[in-house]
Amino acid sequence: MLLEVSNLTVCYDKAMIINGLSMHIEKGELISLVGPNGAGKSTLLKAVTGLVLWEKAAKRGTRAGDITLTGRVVFNGERIDGVAPHEIVKKGLIHCPERRRPFREMTVLENLYAGAFLEKDKNRIRYNLEKVFALFPRLRERSRQISGTLSGGEQQMLAIGRALMYRPQLLCIDEPSTGLAPLIREEVFEKIREIRKLGITVLLVEQEVSTVFKMASRNYVLSSGKIIAEGTGDQLLANEILRKTYLGL
Repeated sequence: MLLEVSNLTVCYDKAMIINGLSMHIEKGELISLVGPNGAGKSTLLKAVTGLVLWEKAAKRGTRAGDITLTGRVVFNGERIDGVAPHEIVKKGLIHCPERRRPFREMTVLENLYAGAFLEKDKNRIRYNLEKVFALFPRLRERSRQISGTLSGGEQQMLAIGRALMYRPQLLCIDEPSTGLAPLIREEVFEKIREIRKLGITVLLVEQEVSTVFKMASRNYVLSSGKIIAEGTGDQLLANEILRKTYLGL
């Protein structure tokens, strides 16, 4: 088992965002995490990749309230809840955030190198860069361009490419289709399929349920911080109440 989350609870001040959640991911799977807005999907990714505790440290000494995290997160047989985000990256668990978030004043190439900031082997960096350019040829074409001038689709490709620069074992991708035109959205989804074929395990948070259900090995449906259903796309779509109430289909 690559990732195991057990009885995870996350509270922002007095609000419980994740409520006793348990899930698992096997190596080589593409797992989707779906559910209504506010269900806790992004918070779950942040908790797994250590960013919730980073947010807690950032808020320390302010009036923003407290953040608490309890439960267990085990990656590759090693417990990582409470571990700093950069140490989690070193272990091969990498987060590609929602809204793309490039370093807008930097070039495409500089953004990609930023994704490899923990890698000391220059040959490995060059190798990974070529892998990213092979997957996203447009990034090679735009390598000297300032990232803030890219289209939304190109920025999403850059965000994924930057996350791939440390060669993750598990890549967590948050809402990659947001704000993209249909043709560009399908191109991004196709690239995610290709990433899985490269042997990289993927945890995908997404609103485009009909598309991700066709891509994923298994799917988790999240609501109010709890997993309310798990299964293949066909299994979940066969449940009419689930389909209409939680999936909007």
